[in-house]
Amino acid sequence: MMTPEVKGLLLVALVKLVGVFTFTMILVAYLTLLERWIAAWVQDRIGPNRAGPWGLLQPAADGLKNILKEEMIPGGANKVYFVLAPAISLMAALMIPLTIPWAAPIPLEFDITLPLLGRFVHHGSTAAAVTVLPIGFLYVIAVSSVGVYGIALGGWASNNKYSLLGGLRATAQMVSYEVAMALSLVPVLLLVGNVSFPEIVRAQQQGPLGWLVLPLGLSAFMFLVSGFAETNRVPFDMPEAESELVAGYHTEYSAMKFSAFMIAEFASMVTISMMFVTLFLGGWDIPFTHWDEAGGMAQVGVTAVVFFLKCLFFLFLFMWIRWTLPRFRYDQLMALGWKVFIPMGLAYVMYTAFGLWLVDGPLGVTSPSVRFGLLFLFNLPVLAFVFRVLDRGRLISGSSTQRPPAASPPARAA
Repeated sequence: MMTPEVKGLLLVALVKLVGVFTFTMILVAYLTLLERWIAAWVQDRIGPNRAGPWGLLQPAADGLKNILKEEMIPGGANKVYFVLAPAISLMAALMIPLTIPWAAPIPLEFDITLPLLGRFVHHGSTAAAVTVLPIGFLYVIAVSSVGVYGIALGGWASNNKYSLLGGLRATAQMVSYEVAMALSLVPVLLLVGNVSFPEIVRAQQQGPLGWLVLPLGLSAFMFLVSGFAETNRVPFDMPEAESELVAGYHTEYSAMKFSAFMIAEFASMVTISMMFVTLFLGGWDIPFTHWDEAGGMAQVGVTAVVFFLKCLFFLFLFMWIRWTLPRFRYDQLMALGWKVFIPMGLAYVMYTAFGLWLVDGPLGVTSPSVRFGLLFLFNLPVLAFVFRVLDRGRLISGSSTQRPPAASPPARAA
């Protein structure tokens, strides 16, 4: 028989689960509208404006359309795996946001009795996440790798050569950049000494601006670029290249099965944005103040808004880049992962370990702010080397190609 305290814990978990799932689905729906607005802004045209005021009902219209559309399954497809594939991708994408804290801990006290269910008791604060796992971002990396099974399975089960090629491309791409993403997170573990999200946020609250993006700038850059590849977004959308593969792994999908793949893609964008904010931008922490750590419902509301705004910036970045940059060639995509990011990630892990040994050992620094500051200075040569020497000015200032001198016209015969 469950005690009132256990039932109270389960009730809190259930409410948080329903709340986070509902918010994520609504956010994903309106991200489709936001992307169409951004596309219209970049292309200097009018975006959706017919369904409801300012087009705000367009996601509802799209959802209703997909629900009412006829489900099509190719005759030669493996029907079991064809149906199972989008469910696997969607499940993997929606499991990850449940572990990331989106606000300050929630002060919660209640002692209630419900008809037929009995007494529910809860004392003390609860984390603003459905569950707090001690394995932290290791769980995220493990679950995100499951999403590739849905994409590969969907491409194979469709019995379509273009879908199969898209699934194979996605598998190679996501496996490659998962290695780079994991390597980019090793310096975070070295610096913080923990993989739990609340502990990583707490470590970034030690100084006035203790965000890990400063001492670990190269890790942040590698994680963000790997996130673009993991979500199959431009300029890494080779699995969906419409000029080559029609629509890639989801060519044969329609109605809600197609929507499941799209929901999984946008939910993965939300996950990458939430992870980047939590790992490198302090999560829900408000810089230059400790007011947000005092505990209280006001702090919960304000920190939730701050966290959402941070994530919204990176969601905007995902969409802005989609309508700005061209697609990579496939050989360029794979070369960037295996020939650049993985060797650079391994070297950066050793460099960061040496810097931490130098700061914590011979220098004997104990102040978190001074420690982060010295590590930031220690990383400046690395950033200069990567973005000015290896990049040769392409990313920072844009490559300038000088035109060859025009050939002089041949002399006319006398």
